[in-house]
Amino acid sequence: MKDNFSKDSHLYAKYRPTYPSSLFTYIFSLLETKDQAWDCATGNGQVATQLAKEFQVVEATDISASQVEQAPKLAHIHYTIQPAEQTKFEKDQFDLITVAQAIHWFDFEKFYAEVNRTLKPNGVLAVIGYGLLSISPELDLIIHHFYNDIIGAYWDEERKYIEENYETIPFSLEEIKTPKFEITYEWTAENLLNYLNTWSAVKHYEKEKNESPLLLIQQQLKETWGAKKGKVVFPVLLRVGKKKSSSA
Repeated sequence: MKDNFSKDSHLYAKYRPTYPSSLFTYIFSLLETKDQAWDCATGNGQVATQLAKEFQVVEATDISASQVEQAPKLAHIHYTIQPAEQTKFEKDQFDLITVAQAIHWFDFEKFYAEVNRTLKPNGVLAVIGYGLLSISPELDLIIHHFYNDIIGAYWDEERKYIEENYETIPFSLEEIKTPKFEITYEWTAENLLNYLNTWSAVKHYEKEKNESPLLLIQQQLKETWGAKKGKVVFPVLLRVGKKKSSSA
């Protein structure tokens, strides 16, 4: 599993989108019990915090200690540094496993083996993410030019799974058809630039060229955006499945 986010973990915690409460309400409705959950690749603990509202115990793991340092420290959440593909958890331990905006970095075969080992029969796996944002036709043109033409060569190969809406990732559980969700914000141009600055391809570009690629679009973006706030929409990516009961 790659770690592209340790260096700027404070930016990631501050500027990355958060998932709507309706998403978690839906996921929770699929569960038979809510004893223990595992938030895999927890990052700054965003999803773990939501799980802690319903579960007695939340195990939250990541390979980045600096990311976990940014996470809220709540009584129900136990943070550990462990890879997704090999953990110290017990067999049939969890009612729910979540992985948000991270599964594309995993060794799929090893991760699903760990899911099937640690998930209870009839337990649920929720693979969550979000795709490329949309704002307006004019601003979307700038964003798409930046994404494809300026930093396109600097995306990791695994980014393709997000571009394909997680539809092409392997999925070994009994899949459940899900409703559509989206993340919406009222942002300024500065909010958007701060978010774009968290993209891994931006960091790869900076490492090679010693300057930010955002300088190439910053003025045009601000002039096109104007002084007012504007609506920003991220499509939520979601694959949900249940582990088959041993008696099935």
